[in-house]
Amino acid sequence: MTSPELQDAAGLPARAAALDLLNAALSRRAGLEEGLNHPSLAALAPRDRAFARALAMATLRRLGPIDAALQARLKKPPPDRIVQVLRLGAAQLLVLKTPAHAAVSATVDLCARQKGGQPFKGLVNAVLRGLVREPPELDDPDLLAPQWLAARWRSAFGPEAARAMAAMIAQEPATDLSPKDPAAAASLAARLDGQVLPGGTVRAGLKGEVSSWPGFAEGGWWVQDASAAVPARLLGIEAGRTALDLCAAPGGKTLQLAAMGARVTAVDKSAGRLKRVSENLARTGLSAEVVCADAAEWRDARRFDAVLLDAPCSATGTYRRHPDVLWVASPADVPKLAALQARLLDAAARRVADGGRLVYCVCSLEPEEGEAQVAAFLKRTPGFVLEPMAPGEGGAPEASLLPDGTLRILPHHRDGGTDGFFIARMRRGA
Repeated sequence: MTSPELQDAAGLPARAAALDLLNAALSRRAGLEEGLNHPSLAALAPRDRAFARALAMATLRRLGPIDAALQARLKKPPPDRIVQVLRLGAAQLLVLKTPAHAAVSATVDLCARQKGGQPFKGLVNAVLRGLVREPPELDDPDLLAPQWLAARWRSAFGPEAARAMAAMIAQEPATDLSPKDPAAAASLAARLDGQVLPGGTVRAGLKGEVSSWPGFAEGGWWVQDASAAVPARLLGIEAGRTALDLCAAPGGKTLQLAAMGARVTAVDKSAGRLKRVSENLARTGLSAEVVCADAAEWRDARRFDAVLLDAPCSATGTYRRHPDVLWVASPADVPKLAALQARLLDAAARRVADGGRLVYCVCSLEPEEGEAQVAAFLKRTPGFVLEPMAPGEGGAPEASLLPDGTLRILPHHRDGGTDGFFIARMRRGA
């Protein structure tokens, strides 16, 4: 967390950049990622850039409780831009613990800079000073998630699990890494003040810019959440065998398979995202065939010993690092994405050689994108059967194993949190 002294010193440009970032994050999918490249952010000094990012993320992580506190103090909502300004002011006061005089004064100034903002300066001042006098509770799990998602989680996983999942929203996650050489995990963890998790993921204790950490420039590891590292391990690929990674970008699973010695083909339809895959392959000294194509339409007759499909999804399981996904998702997204996943799963199945394995996964918490998707696939696709996982296999938390041998990883299943995933392993008959 940014120190109060630095927050006090951060000026209006940093807060204006945080406002741009918050607007981008809440306007569309991938808005947060795009917003991090916004010119207003790039133009800042490193310290101010770090504050702007910290402020936007603090607002997103506790957006539900912040909105509840603001709504209790507003007779009618002001224009959207002023609401965003108020959200940032509340996060400075209540989450980052910015000194009250700096937070209130700077937020009022930010309000005045907005088009039509002058008449709302008094309102912003009064609301924020009210929060100083009577600070609200910001860690209530019942407020942290959007209500429609919380209801879905209660229905799918039960009320206790749903509250535990929601509580994780407010927590800033550590950075997880996959070492190129599994035997180097312990020494890497020591260098990064971290720990080795089941399966070989290293959870770093360091904060800040990862490119400056030991081993990055030498290509000794890559950033990859502990849950995201499980699917590739479950393929059990042997050196020299062929592996296909569909919807491969940003490439963590491609790197894993290549490090295992597989002959990897990575397919993704985004040329921009594939550039990151190629850059990471070059940095780590690993090799793979990189193909820019729609996985469902790719014209290639080859079949592979192992196929991994990490399908596009609602991404609700990634909220620890991308809290904006909770607020830009809508109930209508799930059936649309489920239809796309079914098409991709059918395409992936056609690529599996006789006796080969197919691993399907999504970083979604929605059953329609996971359990229901695989059940429907097996019903319509003769020749494929589930290949159940063993408890703890691939480094997955034991609590994640379902009775049929698939995995439903929930964010609270690992101490310190983990991304939510559904993973199923299937085999084509010989």
